[in-house]
Amino acid sequence: MCGAVDHDLIIIGGGAGGLSAARAAQWVGADTLLVNDGPLGGDCTFAGCVPSKTLLSAARGGLGFDDAFGRVSQTIDRIAATETADVFRSRGTRVLEARARLATHDSIAVGDRRITAPKIIIATGGRPVMPPIPGLDTVGALTNESVFSLYRLPGSITIVGGGAIGCELAEAFARLGTSVTLVDGLPRLLAREEPGASAVVERSLRALGVTVVTGALIERVAPTPMGGIRVFAGGQEIVTDKLLMAVGRAPNAEDLGLDELGVERTDHGHIKTDDRLSTTVRGVYAVGDVTGKLAFTHAADEMGRLAAGNALRKGQRGRYRTHWIPWVTFTSPEVARIGMTETEAAAHGGRVAELPLSEIDRAITDGIEDGFIKLIAGPKRITRGLFGGQLLGATIVSPRAGEMIHEIALAMRAGLFTGRLAQTVHAYPSWSYGIQKVAGQFFGDVEGRVARDAVG
Repeated sequence: MCGAVDHDLIIIGGGAGGLSAARAAQWVGADTLLVNDGPLGGDCTFAGCVPSKTLLSAARGGLGFDDAFGRVSQTIDRIAATETADVFRSRGTRVLEARARLATHDSIAVGDRRITAPKIIIATGGRPVMPPIPGLDTVGALTNESVFSLYRLPGSITIVGGGAIGCELAEAFARLGTSVTLVDGLPRLLAREEPGASAVVERSLRALGVTVVTGALIERVAPTPMGGIRVFAGGQEIVTDKLLMAVGRAPNAEDLGLDELGVERTDHGHIKTDDRLSTTVRGVYAVGDVTGKLAFTHAADEMGRLAAGNALRKGQRGRYRTHWIPWVTFTSPEVARIGMTETEAAAHGGRVAELPLSEIDRAITDGIEDGFIKLIAGPKRITRGLFGGQLLGATIVSPRAGEMIHEIALAMRAGLFTGRLAQTVHAYPSWSYGIQKVAGQFFGDVEGRVARDAVG
């Protein structure tokens, strides 16, 4: 590119990944333009983590529909106010409220205007998938983008999709008093998690009155004469007031000029990137849901920081490591995981130590004993199994799993020996005390339990 440029960095998209990249660019004093065609904050703030966790908290606290949804609205407004265009402008980022597309590897087109920068980051996020189910377009199906706009509590709701979104919203609506049916085409809920975690969550949902139907594909849907919806799945008919689709997310990668510029995409339409978040076109990076790596706010946040650092060659630079990213399903109990499952670890010489909550004193004192802690370790490159080797992954199913998992995340990122977890003194009787007990199994018998080989 010849001549002067308008900015050091252009970011397309104002969700978690784009905002993280903008903050990272602020820290190093880069002249940055953030272009977004809606309010900053993206899916997480308005239709994802913020409203869903608020609704869960309100429902668990015994609030009724009006108060619960009122709290959701208030929480969205409060958090959105911290990341407005004016807030970012006040911190040095230029913000343009418009729709942009790539023109060249170092310029974007906004209407008839051309804006240049040597580096560009695409952070356009994703959207709910609406599968090609016959009749779906006739029944006004909800998604996570529309469900929080309900104005009254439905008497019944059928949720399609047994992933994190489906399970969390099933619990929330059940606690609010709605009759909930949760349908998934796979054999178990939370299919990416350990089978034991799926079983605990299913038991918990059933105890709340949720009807769980697994291994059943949706064949078709149709409206009823009285304004309801008929759902035909797995040979049975379900009549429901509302239908919520929670079957995954698709990337917002259309009309960005990707194909014209030669930016390669996967078979599912996600933008291909290497571990430094660079696309197949020099100078163009991509972060967040549009990459298909991990559709989590904190994953997008990490990608944004790294991409900005790598693009500007300042600040936090390095490689994005998916296996360092923890994820949490905020059901009761929570399911937290990082790195490998036991099945995945079996091919890497993994060893497993686990402990049911029924053998953890804090779980006994609180009367919440359905869950477990599972740690997976494997040999280090040079020292092999010395001092327990290194952590490959963990799954925790517990009321505080979303907090407990970060100790494991830190140990993995720092490359610590597994034995450090066993050595570290944990307060008794905390939930995290169980992690120390599990880690000790890699070195010998701990109250009748020892580590074993991972089973594939």
